[in-house]
Amino acid sequence: MNFSSLILGLILFLNFIFALVVVFKERRDPGATWAWLLVLSFIPIAGFLLYLLFAQNFRHVRLFHWDDLKKIGVKEIILEQLERIQRGNFRFYNESASKYRDLIYMYLKNNHSMFTEENAVDIITDGQEKFDKLFKDIHGAKDYIHVQYYIIQNDVLGKKLINLLTQKAREGVKVRVLYDQLGSRKLTKRFFREFRAAGGLAEAFFPSRLRLINFRLNYRNHRKLVIIDGEIGYVGGFNVGDEYLGLNSKFGYWRDTHLRIIGSAVYALQIRFILDWNQASHHHAITYSPNLFPEVAPCGRIGMQIVTSGPDSELEHIKNGYIKMISSAKKTIHIQTPYFIPDASVLDSLRIAVLSGVEVKIMIPDKPDHIFVYWATYSYIGELLKVGATVYLYNNGFIHSKTIVIDEEIASVGTANIDFRSFKLNFEVNAFLYDDRISKQLTEMFEEDLRVSRQLTLQEYHQRPRWIRIKEGISRLLSPIL
Repeated sequence: MNFSSLILGLILFLNFIFALVVVFKERRDPGATWAWLLVLSFIPIAGFLLYLLFAQNFRHVRLFHWDDLKKIGVKEIILEQLERIQRGNFRFYNESASKYRDLIYMYLKNNHSMFTEENAVDIITDGQEKFDKLFKDIHGAKDYIHVQYYIIQNDVLGKKLINLLTQKAREGVKVRVLYDQLGSRKLTKRFFREFRAAGGLAEAFFPSRLRLINFRLNYRNHRKLVIIDGEIGYVGGFNVGDEYLGLNSKFGYWRDTHLRIIGSAVYALQIRFILDWNQASHHHAITYSPNLFPEVAPCGRIGMQIVTSGPDSELEHIKNGYIKMISSAKKTIHIQTPYFIPDASVLDSLRIAVLSGVEVKIMIPDKPDHIFVYWATYSYIGELLKVGATVYLYNNGFIHSKTIVIDEEIASVGTANIDFRSFKLNFEVNAFLYDDRISKQLTEMFEEDLRVSRQLTLQEYHQRPRWIRIKEGISRLLSPIL
């Protein structure tokens, strides 16, 4: 045996050991396991390095903690709500909340998501409208502003936001900005120079320990939150950048869904921000102060739970909520998502809904922003077309909205897509809304979007060229790790 053969054999042997020790030790789901085995088999050694970069397990690591959490009294509220639901004497303001008390109970029990009802909500689907409202609210801030985005671009809109936040910091308002290191990788120290000089604080989530290597880059904080004076909250799909105003020629008009919330649900957004901030900041941790959770007068009757998920949890909380909602549907399911790469449980629940006579309508973009994800989406969409689901391709630019509406009674709006990444890898946050008025409004918006969409028929799907089928097959095979 020559030297090169010996080296090759040693590499293959080590690769085999890596596959056994690393992949199977993680006890991943079969889809992800086989996808990683494929990578390890076709790219020896380099595949293992990719695994180290993209496949850490945070489920046994306590990433988020806030020692002052007990001072808010959230635990007592949750325990009281659980007990009242179990006894059957929880008084709901509207029928939608009462009808889905089992979903509310699930999130109280497993996600510590307190249920609030005295909320007012504005649904925003246009980027210009969203940032006009946000900037107006920031102008009115008197005490503090908490900003968290996956992407903040160093462009006209990004600079406009940071300049406004710098102005508020100079006025004495406490301003904190949290951004994801990977999503906002184009930001530089210069971008925050004047902001920090004015007293503003900015932190990156999972920053690179080494200049060119980040072993946590696959775990992205995909949340988008803004909390102003503890009274106004924002959550949804819009990031910060000119493309979200429809100014990118590649995408055109950007269709998204965001919520502006006033009410006690803002407390939950505040807690989420503080947990994320304290994980990222080692020198400016937030400690409890009554002004963080001011008393908010009742301003509406919308029932809501703020639900979070991430790779630090054993349970896929948002995905479980999607399945629960889909399984409860009796008449209609309306879904808008830019990426549709469901796991077997979500796909089966949608199949069963269609086969049970539920009208399932799904809207996805007609253009890709991530090509592999797009072709994987096409593959899974075909599965639902075959059983009778209706699929629409949005043509008026790019649709980035992440919404599910069930029977025009309950809905979910937030940052989580219907894909493996949102379910398992990203840190996400969604608002689950128990209100028929809001749900009908979201349904009407879906129907309005049908005017600028076209239906993808099963016949058209079957007639797609062979080269597209090949791309679908490869993308679907890798979908668990995309």
